Amino acid sequence: MSTYKDAGVDIDAGDRAVELMKASIAKASRPEVMGGIGGFAGLFDASALKSMKKPLLATSTDGVGTKTEIARAIGKYDTIGEDLVAMVVDDLVVCGAEPLFMTDYIAVGKVIPERIAEIVSGIARGCEKAGTALIGGETAEHPGLLADDEFDVAGAATGVVDADLQLGAHLVQKGDVLIAMPSSGFHANGFSLVRHIIKTAKLSLDAHVSEYGKTSGEVFLTPTEIYALDCLALIRSMQGKLRGFSHITGGGIAENTARVIPEHLSAIYDRSTWSIPVEMEYLSKVGGVPQADMERTWNCGIGMSAIVSPDSADLALRSLAARGMKAWVAGVVEVREPSQARSTLEGTYRAR
Repeated sequence: MSTYKDAGVDIDAGDRAVELMKASIAKASRPEVMGGIGGFAGLFDASALKSMKKPLLATSTDGVGTKTEIARAIGKYDTIGEDLVAMVVDDLVVCGAEPLFMTDYIAVGKVIPERIAEIVSGIARGCEKAGTALIGGETAEHPGLLADDEFDVAGAATGVVDADLQLGAHLVQKGDVLIAMPSSGFHANGFSLVRHIIKTAKLSLDAHVSEYGKTSGEVFLTPTEIYALDCLALIRSMQGKLRGFSHITGGGIAENTARVIPEHLSAIYDRSTWSIPVEMEYLSKVGGVPQADMERTWNCGIGMSAIVSPDSADLALRSLAARGMKAWVAGVVEVREPSQARSTLEGTYRAR
């Protein structure tokens, strides 16, 4: 006789994981959510969208990448979910969309209820920070494909923006100002390079690094900053003077900003307006990473950029400061020369 449990899938463990995560999920809700978890689909009351002239639904999906391997190596799983939420919802706000709800997918080699609950607690906490409802998810046990302690996480979110308020390259003009918002560290990008350096330089995740003031593991697992509510607040305060945002993820500052700059213009960042985060400076030195490669792999200290009209830059800075976001003017939009990229970094970084 063979059972599903003999094949490596423990349904009872999955049920226990659901029970353990219920309290966390309850905190990541919105009034529009209909019903609770456990159904075949999550329900969201969309009647509020009737007040919009032309509501556009926006969707985004992403994962955390190989940062999950750092969490697995350390045995700490309660922060990786925040990374997932940040990667998904902060892509939505770039076009001006408010993230409404999110679903997650967790694949594991073996369901360990407490571990699943830890991962979901981070997802729920991230959704709470983003004002987004966590309305469903799936945990899949993949024995034979993943080792017992291996896992991966992914998610998708849906948002909405009124067509008249959609942000993007069509609004960007010559003279517009780039407002930079600081990253919280490596975020969830470029960890294949991070892990390569850890391996080749024989770095210990448990060792205290004087340059960091903490262990490497603590630094690498710092959750990705979630900018959604800051960006939405900025949209409301700017009265049409906000052109758009750039979420700085894989590809770095220049490549991500280029995605929201029209063909005839170029966004010029002034490196002297900020310093490279110490953890990136240290790791690039230890790993012998060329500056150009570092700038195309990590965020180098900027997690989100806002593009605003020149006469509203001070308003943008004050609005963000009121929310505790220490933003700064990092550059300007200029007419693009034929040989120039749509976004570049110029000058040298400010010395600490």
